[in-house]
Amino acid sequence: MMEWIERLNRAINYIEEHICEEINLDEAAKIACCSVYHFQRMFAYMANIPLSEYVRRRRMSLAAVDLQSGDKVIEVALKYGYDSPTAFNRAFQSVHGIVPSLARQGGIILKAFPSICFQLTVKGDVEMNYRIEKRNSFKIIGVKEHYEINIKENFADVPLFWQKTAQSGMIPKICSFMDSEPKGILGVSTCMNGKDFDYYIAAASNRETPADLVEYTVPECTWAIFECVGAMPIALQNLQKRIVSEWLPTSGYEYANAPDIEVYFEGDQQADDYHCEVWLPVVKKSN
Repeated sequence: MMEWIERLNRAINYIEEHICEEINLDEAAKIACCSVYHFQRMFAYMANIPLSEYVRRRRMSLAAVDLQSGDKVIEVALKYGYDSPTAFNRAFQSVHGIVPSLARQGGIILKAFPSICFQLTVKGDVEMNYRIEKRNSFKIIGVKEHYEINIKENFADVPLFWQKTAQSGMIPKICSFMDSEPKGILGVSTCMNGKDFDYYIAAASNRETPADLVEYTVPECTWAIFECVGAMPIALQNLQKRIVSEWLPTSGYEYANAPDIEVYFEGDQQADDYHCEVWLPVVKKSN
């Protein structure tokens, strides 16, 4: 686990060293030994803030120091990657609550956001039930939406997609195609390229795909399958955070290049005892 924490901190150091530039997330993720998507997700779960928001706060924190040192607003805006003074003013005000020109005045209250450093903490007081299974590839049939990767927005947007799909009456039709494992309504996130992804609401099926639905082939993979109990979507999001921050660092596994899958079974999804599963694609860590 120490090695995992050290890799994350090296990635944060890389970001800090390039805070005034366009940050190469591919390089940061490479340092952390994972994909861009999984690096962003791990960061958000561990730091309780999206990576993009962290970078913005760090830049505006440093910008405030520069302004108080007497640097011109336009110079500071350009230094931190803002070609438009209006965009810089908006970003600065969203963090500090004042426009940049006021930052030079004595007695003005500004906010400082120090660089994050991850540390080892001992958790695990609440058990997680999981199993490891290897599965052949399988086809899913359903509907999909395309998203840019933004962890904070995705947490809100994906439940809205589920709501829209349920209200359209499409869920029963998707269920009618279910004829293979895993038996349940699936939420499948094809998030491997680190920039954007398709999210499917679908069922595993061997049938022909009708014109009004779409299909996707989930590749052969080894899965860590976690039991989730509780009201959706909070219970699921909490479990996903625990998987990343508690289970993955000590498991001997790393993310594999395959989709994340949620498997929803029948029942009241708002009930405290509702049951579903999270399928995490994994591969054994190389020595």
